[in-house]
Amino acid sequence: MNSILFDIGATKIRIAYSENGEFFEEPKVIYTPKDSLENFLKLFEDIVKEVTKNREIKVIVGGMTRSIPFITPEELKIKLSSIFGVPVILENDAAVVGLGEAHWGAGRNFNIVAYITVSTGVGGARIVGGKIDERAIGFEPGKQIINISPIQTLEDLISGKALEARTNQKPKDITDQEIWDDHARKLAIGLNNIIAHWSPDCVVLGGSMITGNPSIPMEKTEEYLKEVLKIYPKLPIIKKADLGDFGGLYGALVLIKKQ
Repeated sequence: MNSILFDIGATKIRIAYSENGEFFEEPKVIYTPKDSLENFLKLFEDIVKEVTKNREIKVIVGGMTRSIPFITPEELKIKLSSIFGVPVILENDAAVVGLGEAHWGAGRNFNIVAYITVSTGVGGARIVGGKIDERAIGFEPGKQIINISPIQTLEDLISGKALEARTNQKPKDITDQEIWDDHARKLAIGLNNIIAHWSPDCVVLGGSMITGNPSIPMEKTEEYLKEVLKIYPKLPIIKKADLGDFGGLYGALVLIKKQ
């Protein structure tokens, strides 16, 4: 199916074209506009024109964060349908990346996958039987409260945005290993809660704070998790995401097939 695939995150937007719904062409990646809705929509429309090269569009499919200040996912769905005159399928960005990892990446061959992304923020989703699990509203594992006084969420403690605010440095410039090990310890506490609530076969960790360099060390995270998660006889499999920057585009392909 001739489709536009997109992944709108807090920091970057990725857009690609698929002719057959099986694969996508070279994606276009840009920084997410933060200034105005008008500029956001114009840039999106310009990139769509660039990747389609005057070819037909039958559907637009992708994921979007809720952290864009001037538009919600629900509003964007209406806007895009009006601009392009085609159906729009839209899910949470982290959930769509999780779907991609469950089908194409580190979570393939597992029935219940907990996908957690640690990047500008912290998000994730539960994937069951190859589908985004049923939910009343959505999944927000980054909003779980870790500290009571003061109240601090997992996102407050380990996100890239929070780390930059505390250190006045970009995470990619931080070389102090103690800081990264401390993030591994805090992430392990969050994963303990997620595993206790979601009972997954596999936990896939993604996002720039996991897959970048430097990053939160996977081995330390698992080491700390073994110390705190005692309720189960063994840990689920813990894996690093395989699909890099384009997990959301792979997830969008899955959404097309499931319609």
